[in-house]
Amino acid sequence: MTNTLLNRRPLGTIAPDVAAISIGCAPLGNMPDTFDYEVTEENAKATVLTALHSPLNYIDTAAWYGDGESERRVGLALRALGGLPESAFLQTKAGRSPDGDFSGETVKRRFDRSLELLGVNRVELVFLHDAENTTWEEAWAPDGPVEVLQSLQAEGLIGYLGIASGPIDLEIRYVESGVFDAVITHNRYTLLNRAADPLLTLADERGLAVLNAAPYGSGMLAKGPAQYPRYAYQPAGGDSVAQAFRFQDICDRHGVPLAAAALQFSLRDPRIANTIVGMTRPERIQQTIDFAEWAIPDACWEELIAEPFDSEDLAR
Repeated sequence: MTNTLLNRRPLGTIAPDVAAISIGCAPLGNMPDTFDYEVTEENAKATVLTALHSPLNYIDTAAWYGDGESERRVGLALRALGGLPESAFLQTKAGRSPDGDFSGETVKRRFDRSLELLGVNRVELVFLHDAENTTWEEAWAPDGPVEVLQSLQAEGLIGYLGIASGPIDLEIRYVESGVFDAVITHNRYTLLNRAADPLLTLADERGLAVLNAAPYGSGMLAKGPAQYPRYAYQPAGGDSVAQAFRFQDICDRHGVPLAAAALQFSLRDPRIANTIVGMTRPERIQQTIDFAEWAIPDACWEELIAEPFDSEDLAR
């Protein structure tokens, strides 16, 4: 039977069919303090170009990633192709500046820069990014970040609005506002941590597009806990590392890469429209496709799902 996990899917009410996996371009912004490694411009551009010629032709970036460097590198790839291919999808995120300014004026200025760096005159989906770094009142104030994004949408510069934050209770509050068409959660719906479960259900019931970022927990469930004992961009706690080793042991006994199980855990969930996977080298595109198509025995899934997991929200 053919694996259908890579079939194109509806993105809520935004698009009738998009790739099931998008290329997370945060590490392409070259942020070694966050990811513990550097990424060259050459590798970044090659990765985006390879993705856009593959079934994974969905690009996720943000103004915050490398303070524009990720968008600049994505823009280089798009210019090399003469623009975004018709079947591909591009999204970015708008939010605070490096000095912490989250005013509406700053959001607009940085979004204008995003258009310039990406080399486009419109972005179909733009997320309010890391809203935990401002207050609810300031976010919704007249001429504040939300109102500015709505005005950019009214101008036709943005097609749809999303919320991409950290804390689950805050994301739920934004979803309940009725303003947003999509939501991204990161590191909070993986084999190890499922704090986002109620958010996924709520957003799906309301018809929002649900995107799940960092199914590998920023790396530990891809590289393995022995090689990369980090979760959510910081050193992992002992309990998380021990649990990751248990997942690793189960996968090893069934001849399954841990990364394949971690990726498919997200892809198998019917509430999730798109899974965002960070990639930094062109060969990762095919490797990710292979993980998505890996035949995982039912017995392996039964053991994995029976394992305990953390349902508490992350500190960041």
